Amino acid sequence: MVSLLGLCCLAAFLVSCGGNAHFITDESYRAQVERDFEQKKSQLPHGNLFAVFDTNLTPYEREALQFLYAYMPLPDVADFPGEFFLANVHASQQAAAEMPWGKKVPELLFRHFVLPLRINNEKLDSARIVFYGELKDRVKNLSMSDAILEVNHWCHEKAVYQPSDARTSSPQATVRTAFGRCGEESTLLVAALRSVGIPARQVYTPRWAHTDDNHAWVEAWADGEWHFLGACEPEPVLDLGWFNAPASRGMLMHTDVFGRYNGPEEIMSENPNLTEINITENYAPIASAKVLVTDAEGKPVADACVEFKIYNYGEFYTVGTKYTAADGTCSLSAGLGDMLVWASKDGRFGFAKVSFGKQQELTVKLDKQEGDLFAEDIDIVPPVENAHLPEVTPEQRAENDRRMQQEDSIRNAYTATFFHDDKAREFVATLTGLKPEEADLAAKYLVQSCGNHETLTRFLTMASNEGKASLAVSLLGRNSLSTKDLRDISYDVLLDNFLNTPDVKTDRYISDLLSPRVSIEGLVPYKAFFQTNINGDLADTFRQQPQRLVEWCKDSIAIHDELNTQGMPMSPIGVWKARVADRLSRDVFFVSVARSLGIPAWKDEVTGKVRYQDLTGRDGKKNGTIYDVDFERGSAQEVPPTGLLSATYKPTPVLDDPKYYSHFSMSKCVDGRLQLQNYDENSAVWSTLLKTPRAVPEGYYVMVTGTRLANGGVLAHISSFNIEAGKSTCIPLQMRESKDEIQVIGSFNSETLFTPLDGGKPAAEPMSFLAACGRGYYVVGILGPGQEPTNHALKDIAKLNKDLEAWGRKMVLLFPDETQYKKYHEKDFPGLPSTIIYGFDTHGAAEQIAREMKLRNKSSLPIFIITDTFNRVVFVSQGYTIGLGEQLMRTVRGL
Repeated sequence: MVSLLGLCCLAAFLVSCGGNAHFITDESYRAQVERDFEQKKSQLPHGNLFAVFDTNLTPYEREALQFLYAYMPLPDVADFPGEFFLANVHASQQAAAEMPWGKKVPELLFRHFVLPLRINNEKLDSARIVFYGELKDRVKNLSMSDAILEVNHWCHEKAVYQPSDARTSSPQATVRTAFGRCGEESTLLVAALRSVGIPARQVYTPRWAHTDDNHAWVEAWADGEWHFLGACEPEPVLDLGWFNAPASRGMLMHTDVFGRYNGPEEIMSENPNLTEINITENYAPIASAKVLVTDAEGKPVADACVEFKIYNYGEFYTVGTKYTAADGTCSLSAGLGDMLVWASKDGRFGFAKVSFGKQQELTVKLDKQEGDLFAEDIDIVPPVENAHLPEVTPEQRAENDRRMQQEDSIRNAYTATFFHDDKAREFVATLTGLKPEEADLAAKYLVQSCGNHETLTRFLTMASNEGKASLAVSLLGRNSLSTKDLRDISYDVLLDNFLNTPDVKTDRYISDLLSPRVSIEGLVPYKAFFQTNINGDLADTFRQQPQRLVEWCKDSIAIHDELNTQGMPMSPIGVWKARVADRLSRDVFFVSVARSLGIPAWKDEVTGKVRYQDLTGRDGKKNGTIYDVDFERGSAQEVPPTGLLSATYKPTPVLDDPKYYSHFSMSKCVDGRLQLQNYDENSAVWSTLLKTPRAVPEGYYVMVTGTRLANGGVLAHISSFNIEAGKSTCIPLQMRESKDEIQVIGSFNSETLFTPLDGGKPAAEPMSFLAACGRGYYVVGILGPGQEPTNHALKDIAKLNKDLEAWGRKMVLLFPDETQYKKYHEKDFPGLPSTIIYGFDTHGAAEQIAREMKLRNKSSLPIFIITDTFNRVVFVSQGYTIGLGEQLMRTVRGL
């Protein structure tokens, strides 16, 4: 982070820009902000969190800071000093003063879409100041539209897409890493655009309706209009991205606007931090539906919670939440497809399907309660595609392609400074005291750290000098930190946990004592802090009676969930200072304090409950009793009783082992609302979860299953069951089938790389299937040259040459290695379609297909799949298959 002193040097330049001018010229809105600000101050009386307002501020500075503080979430108030936000106010003023469009941006848009730092759940940093320094000269002579395109080219120099976990990296961390998922790329682009004074906002579809995925991109304002673009994916013109077509099938696309916003868009919800607006109609045809919620007798129910749910990742996922008015109604505008409407109040609930564009009104009756058994089939139909693409000339496309290649080379030159395997092993060889397997892990972590490798090498060197390199490797491991943590963790955090974790004998030492990570919080060095501030008799009391720490949290920390609606946890130190938190931040605080004092603690991955292990031995149990924490009651009890759950399923040729998050999910129903049970997405399938009895906490559950069709529709089934303590429950896992539609049978990541063959020689750089094939369906084949099954397959494909050429999609045929390639002679297979791309399988495509499609032997070749760039596999064939070409075309014709 840039030093506060350096940031404040902007003030001298900006005094004249602010002067006695108002940040908010609308007197009524200014008065509303002042009221909200004073209320926020009254809710946070501890920690001197508003000290910046006691300094000499101009009216502009005071009003801008009041606006930020009135609506910023708890972590921003508690974890960052006021000088940090004041410096960013100055930076936004500088951009407005120096950029040619500064005077064109209306006050409303500047207030909500330029000044705020907060975009998603990222950790805040000094990106605005750093990015402005890099971008100002690059864009100052451009029009607003061209400046937006140029900033996106700059972002492409810095980062490209790669999937990762749900925690959002800060913009500068994404640049340091050189890649990010779509939520991180769009956060980067919004931060960059705002840094040069261009209004920008992150657009988010919580879930696509037609495929199991979501997406985030960016809207930017230029000369009176909002335009969209794919973050870090430059196009020659605005309003163009690979997602034009899927967005036209979107059912809900929205953005969170900082503060109270009274713009022209439909408001979905308002809370003390932000205004959620519905911008679906910017991309797709929409219709409105009114929902009436009644009780079992048909009387309207006021203040009922109404959740609009899209089927995605094996569950009905809530994409919008409304509450009924006095007449029992609420409404939503959405794309022209189906959603599930789930209404609840006081433990009673009900649900029904709504078809936007076909139904203007829907009644949902609260006719169910905990324990009721039900089962229902639900057919889900997504919107149809209705994409409109702006015109791009061949010259524009060629120039954009040229620039992207240049930007790739700039980024690749930077990533070449990262540790590769040889360099990592060379460094690890300088460390002492590591076993061979630990040395392998250390090298792996250095490679994964990307641009953060200097932090890790410094840490490992220090630990080696202390004779504790083995402990350092454990701290960096997957039981302690995520891969993303390796890319942005600070040296201070590593050092704090390395030096200040109590030496306690427990089998949970690495994951639940040494580890600094609890949830998705931004990591800070907290252990030394708590050991200093909680010491003596109080610390001994908590160690001997962890229940007393539970009671202390209940009595000492005020809970205000409404002040942290975006769900990013405060730091544990921030909670200590403010003595106010949301529930998640309170949970993180408890676990962090417990670990600092030598009490193993964690949040259960499946249920989300806080747990700790009592090592005092008072109960006579050798390994210590594990307790569930109930903060509302200020108590803890042994992990709740469980029952045994199993599910019957009859494998089919299409689906032999349904996957959790793809084909089914389970949720616990609490107070009429669903709480998804989280299992490891890499290993959770029917055979590992439910084929044999599994211990599950007692309670009332809902199972959802779904068969995704190639047209995007879903054959869903929803049912309920009860788990009783000490009893066994067996339920059917019912996967519906279609006799008429192509079904999605698995997944294949289109971002997977392979090495293309160029004139019979390997290309210098690998390429993703997405880049090679473009958006849409394509074929992947893993060949075994010289083997009869492969020869048959290629000849069958050649027979369908004309049909495959007419289809027009790419067919990527990969050789396992160069030796296999030398056995292949293209002249032996005349008539193969010109859409074929040859290459080497250098990045595990065959392994991925074998794993995802549950193929018993990946070496049994050839393997063919039909998949698309939404990662949906609709056809698979392995080994000896006569008539493969006909099978491929039969599937293609059904798409």
